Amino acid sequence: MKRIIAVGYTLAAAAVVTLAAGGGKIKVTSSAFQEGGAIPEKFAKNGQNVSPELRIEGVPAEAKSLALVLDDPDAPGGLFTHWLAWNIDPKTTQIPEGNAPSGAMQGKNDFGESGYGGPQPPSGTHRYYFKIFAVNSRLELRPGAKRKEFDAAIKGRVLAQGQLMGRYSKK
Repeated sequence: MKRIIAVGYTLAAAAVVTLAAGGGKIKVTSSAFQEGGAIPEKFAKNGQNVSPELRIEGVPAEAKSLALVLDDPDAPGGLFTHWLAWNIDPKTTQIPEGNAPSGAMQGKNDFGESGYGGPQPPSGTHRYYFKIFAVNSRLELRPGAKRKEFDAAIKGRVLAQGQLMGRYSKK
């Protein structure tokens, strides 16, 4: 009996943590590539370095803003941030190709530039995650903020999230 209660308590605690960490699901898609597919060279840093079109569905009505992150977990030095944007209108359903989200603030990527910096793996094939977060407030960050500041500002504020993963290989 104690074991059943302990398991039930653990499951309930896990559910609370999931909701507190943004347990809702947002659908993120692109006309440029499918989930897990190859990102066309046009979107790479050594290509045209333009951001792909992104479509967003399922944002909770209570969201006050959206945030966007593009990162590469396969980078040799650890997680590499390619794009940070926040305070995106929560009614946004599409981010057009080659454009920053309308009205958004943008941060500094790990190339040391503000805005989008496309895939550029030093070798092999890397995974790139386009992440969208529904946030319960606007984020109080200055333009050009770095990932560490962004992560601190968004902590505990995520209502829902979604991602689209694409792959890019060194050319």
